[in-house]
Amino acid sequence: QVQLVESGGELVQAGGSLRLSCAASGRTVSSSAMGWFRQAPGKEREFVAAVSRSGGSTVYADSVKGRFTMSRDNAKNTVYLQMDSLKPEDTAVYYCAADSRRGLILTLEYDYWGQGTQVTVSS
Repeated sequence: QVQLVESGGELVQAGGSLRLSCAASGRTVSSSAMGWFRQAPGKEREFVAAVSRSGGSTVYADSVKGRFTMSRDNAKNTVYLQMDSLKPEDTAVYYCAADSRRGLILTLEYDYWGQGTQVTVSS
């Protein structure tokens, strides 16, 4: 069974930085398409970033492009989301997702999801 555990979310001031981690077990991140999503109160879950199974492609939502960086550490079986220049509108629960069948997914159609980590950005 695949398990994903997110960590690193906390309260931060606008303009600050955070690094989220997603530790995987039951499947290697190097053999999975991986994604980060977020859900703000009263809103639908939305795409933030994704890396292809091969690791050759990384895609970002326009709202975070240039501020967020997704990376993968195969040795630690962990993916990261480095978030810089944070804005109050980045406040949300951030979720990690994994898929074992497809190469790159920008939608919610992932096989496995973590429980989420809360990021709050104060103005």
